[in-house]
Amino acid sequence: MSRVSLLLLAVLGTVLYHVTQRLTPRTVNPILSLAVTYSVALVACLGALLVEWQSGVQLRSALRGLTWTSAVCGLAILSVEIGVLLSYRAGWAVRTLALVANTMVFLVLIPVGLLFFREEISGRQVFGALLCVVGLALLLK
Repeated sequence: MSRVSLLLLAVLGTVLYHVTQRLTPRTVNPILSLAVTYSVALVACLGALLVEWQSGVQLRSALRGLTWTSAVCGLAILSVEIGVLLSYRAGWAVRTLALVANTMVFLVLIPVGLLFFREEISGRQVFGALLCVVGLALLLK
């Protein structure tokens, strides 16, 4: 798949994610809701793995390739899920929550990228980050 196709897949998934999180009734237990969500995701992943195994991927070598990052990412995803679901229940609008949260994530990831991954930042990107800070201030007023 092309980079654009993959980006569109991520955008579509994120939009569907926010719409379904926003539509989850307040009467539904958030932890149970997420347990069902992850159960569906698990079944979908296992189905995809079954297709891969039929095409020759070896389970043992795939399992040996796993690291601590998979477990920590699972905890991070749970944090995002519960944070978004409860933020919507606390009154955040679907039109602003993703923008505010993702802008804040972007601003935190700039120094992370610089310090831990030795990424570079251009003057244009610094200007864009400053615009994000101004936009965030306007949104949160």
